[in-house]
Amino acid sequence: MDVKDFFYDLPKELIAQDPLENRDASRLMVLDRKRDVIEHRIFSDVKEYLKSGDCLVINNTKVIPARLYGVKEETGAAIEILLLKRKEKDIWESLVKPGKKARVGTKISFGDGVLTGEVIDVVEEGNRLIRFYYQGIFEEILDKLGQMPLPPYITHKLKDKNRYQTVYAKYEGSAAAPTAGLHFTPKLLEDIRSMGVEIAEVTLHVGLGTFRPVKETDIEKHHMHSEFFRIDDETADLINRTKESGNRIISVGTTSTRTLESAADAKGHIEAKSGWTDIFIYPGYEFKVIDGLITNFHLPESTLLMLVSALAGRERIMEAYRQAVEEKYRFFSFGDAMLII
Repeated sequence: MDVKDFFYDLPKELIAQDPLENRDASRLMVLDRKRDVIEHRIFSDVKEYLKSGDCLVINNTKVIPARLYGVKEETGAAIEILLLKRKEKDIWESLVKPGKKARVGTKISFGDGVLTGEVIDVVEEGNRLIRFYYQGIFEEILDKLGQMPLPPYITHKLKDKNRYQTVYAKYEGSAAAPTAGLHFTPKLLEDIRSMGVEIAEVTLHVGLGTFRPVKETDIEKHHMHSEFFRIDDETADLINRTKESGNRIISVGTTSTRTLESAADAKGHIEAKSGWTDIFIYPGYEFKVIDGLITNFHLPESTLLMLVSALAGRERIMEAYRQAVEEKYRFFSFGDAMLII
């Protein structure tokens, strides 16, 4: 399948630069596959499409303030670092700009020496392994010195960094937010629970590999970076019971989807497990677990657009995106949402 099959024209002004004041006030496009219709609603209306017995699956990962600005100790040259994966306690795989200034042995100072790092290796894609040195607790230092790693297409400064976190974020480790979950409020979640809808939590720490451009013309040659996920016994049991009773699994976000599909056997049975997944879902994939998906609008030619096309059909998704542009939906991380049922 050709990567160009997933291209669409997007006016720059439709890329959302700021989150809305109210999380659940964003627009919601509902793509009903059975009726083959598209409806235009508000996100808080999502509960009208859920029913008692459904299980909503959310990703409880928490974004860390992973962008650090420092200087090279030898020359004072500015260096920007984005933490990607914790490899050991104080060793992180990182994206470094400019990379040419970060050879093995380079020492970098952050916050006037409150935190220092040394490049100890160059790995895949030119990323660096950096060992950090500090006094105290790394997470507390990172909270003071680091900035939220907003995607490059967002040029506005984020006024409240909690707006790039879901209200249910628990476990630190992501370099990007699971953005479909940004639309939920505590009240909306409580309303959904009161309807008899179960809410299950999984964890997938989002890395930049999810957003990595597909450079291959033939998408099947694209390789996904691996991301860490975890599903506990309680969640596995809840999802399996829901499936066995004939009720629906509605996944919140592509990250929750990839977690569930990675942990399922051929019959869709979920095992409690943790590990790394590099699953790449594109048209032709047969879903084993999910029955519906809440997601945002994704970049042209991205793996995320390919995933939603696998679920709803490429032609149907491309038509939905054409309508979204025509109706001036807000796109990407701080943008509007789509429900595929």
